[in-house]
Amino acid sequence: MKIDVKHVQKRGVSGWRYRRKVPLNLREALGKREILIPLGNSEAAALRAYAKAHALAEKLLKEAGRASVAGPVASGHTRMSPIELHQWAQRQLRAFQLDPEWGGVIDEHDREAIARDVIADGILSSYEVDSRGEPVGIGQKDAAVLRALALGARDEQPQPTIEDARKLYLKERVGDDEKKRKQLDLVFGFVDAALGQNRTIVSLKRADAKEVRDYMLDGRGAASVERYLNTVRAVFNHALKEYDLDWRNPFMGLEVERKDKAEPDRDARRSFTEKELAKTTARIMSLAKPELQAIWRMLEGTGCRLAEIAGLRVEDVKLEHKTPHIVVEWHDGRRIKNAVSRRRVPLMGTALEAAKGALKAADGAMLFSRYAREGGPASASAALGKHVRACVTDPKVTTHSLRHLMKDRLRLAGVSKADQDIVLGHSSGSVGEDYGGDEARLEVSRRALEKALHLKSAVPQTDTAARPVGGL
Repeated sequence: MKIDVKHVQKRGVSGWRYRRKVPLNLREALGKREILIPLGNSEAAALRAYAKAHALAEKLLKEAGRASVAGPVASGHTRMSPIELHQWAQRQLRAFQLDPEWGGVIDEHDREAIARDVIADGILSSYEVDSRGEPVGIGQKDAAVLRALALGARDEQPQPTIEDARKLYLKERVGDDEKKRKQLDLVFGFVDAALGQNRTIVSLKRADAKEVRDYMLDGRGAASVERYLNTVRAVFNHALKEYDLDWRNPFMGLEVERKDKAEPDRDARRSFTEKELAKTTARIMSLAKPELQAIWRMLEGTGCRLAEIAGLRVEDVKLEHKTPHIVVEWHDGRRIKNAVSRRRVPLMGTALEAAKGALKAADGAMLFSRYAREGGPASASAALGKHVRACVTDPKVTTHSLRHLMKDRLRLAGVSKADQDIVLGHSSGSVGEDYGGDEARLEVSRRALEKALHLKSAVPQTDTAARPVGGL
């Protein structure tokens, strides 16, 4: 059966999703260009989840429509939250140089009260009045300023809402990162659907957190939901600190699955078998672009993360050194996972030959210019992943399985855990890992890789008995 339902999109091996463009006139009110809601990994799951996703999209668009029509202000902005309006009004009062401590009229000669009345009359004079002489159609910003003028210090700041927390995190933590913005929109689309945007943060209880979790679990895997909840935790923890809230985050410590039922991390992926690796490598070397061929060979021969290879600069490849190697380093074009990931990784065998070929073909500062960009590693992963999936049907085998394979090879070669960590850029949690020079570490890595890559039995020999390795 083939799904033919409006706004439903197939995403390769990633499953199905609801995707709907937001009309131009509603994008400012909604704060996004399109609505994206995962529907599940199968056709049946997508069909079950469609009605709820479509209803959520309709609700979001309807609310955005009301905000853009019913709540416009003179400057053209759309409806703001109560706390945003309060903060804006307070800024206006400071601009008027009014007394922030004023608590109300003292007597008829109160100069502060007179000044506030004059400003209020000026604001109201721009509005038409009804038959009773009352102003009509007062904009939300002007209404907030009028309230602040009248109440003075008695105008207390409203409690921040879920939407306030999201906006604050977007402004102070996400910024212009489009990928993180989309992830934030996705996650809080689920939160809004479960709880609504207008709930205050301090009103949220453990039962609300469980409601969000259960809503997310409807049609989605536990691992994905755990990632979504990590985002929710981060957003609310940031709001907790910045708004000085006396509140305990109910999402902290919330389990997605019982520990005895959760799939161990080590079962999430496994290494390639010898046969799988040979078949996949042959396909890539005959069908993939030269850059992808080189990346694949360097991944296999170093155990690096894909982003570490895809983001290499030409200057990071040191072939003239007595131990040819690459330098995995933080730079403007590529971030690395953590401080321990900064390292030198020896080049041997086919990885060395691939690096030499890539250097000759490089036409700029980056070794792999096609993939040395925002989202480049993801593109390389997707391209290589298609070749992997054409050769290996087990979803636990991916491009990242090359890193698992190197871990297996190092273990089987008898390399110590400490030396494995140096090669792979893992943190052991030991203070001692910060000590030692780069040359000494490079030599340790050379010896470790030499043992691993020359051990013929390092690759598991059967297709079904390959032991999965996790935590990479």
